[in-house]
Amino acid sequence: MSLWGLFVQADIVVKIVMLMLIVASVWVWAIVFEKVASIRRANRRADAFEDKFWSGGSLDALFDEEGQEPAHPMATVFAAAMAEWRRSAKTLFTDAVRRSVQERVERAMAVAVQREMDRLERWMVFLASVGSTAPFIGLFGTVWGIMHSFSAIATMHNTNLAVVAPGIAEALFATAIGLVAAIPAVLAYNKISSDLARFAGRLESFATEFGAILSRQSEER
Repeated sequence: MSLWGLFVQADIVVKIVMLMLIVASVWVWAIVFEKVASIRRANRRADAFEDKFWSGGSLDALFDEEGQEPAHPMATVFAAAMAEWRRSAKTLFTDAVRRSVQERVERAMAVAVQREMDRLERWMVFLASVGSTAPFIGLFGTVWGIMHSFSAIATMHNTNLAVVAPGIAEALFATAIGLVAAIPAVLAYNKISSDLARFAGRLESFATEFGAILSRQSEER
């Protein structure tokens, strides 16, 4: 009646269900560790970048340093805006041109924010899927195992609990594994989604502030 024994003695269908859930659980934890590390790294690099950005230095110098090969989401948003701004640097700024440049800069930053968030949100659908389906997959294994136990009762013509208990225990073990996979997936999805939403808000705030700075510079031309 050990855990390994429950797995080894289970019906082949129940074994497949257990293996699927175990693989899903391992994958969930791999995604969780990767996402937590990625978000922390992105916030840490964003802190360092904002320190440089608000230090009063030249935007062109910062672009030459950080924007040529941006290594984090905030630098990517900055680089997208500066690249669009530089394309229009030699243009004679009339009111119509100024509005057009501002719209292109804002659009470039919005696209960059969306692209970076899509990259950070990769595999989040998998966490949500495991959290919502793993209990039902485990329940399927349980139902199948109990059906197998009842078939054994009919074959052996023996209703003694000692005959059916191992099969029922194996079946319930599948549900337990399903919960082990689902609960961390749901908790991690909620926490990581909240962290991603805060980081997305941070990028959008930076894009808004940077857009205002470029707008003021265009008015000075």
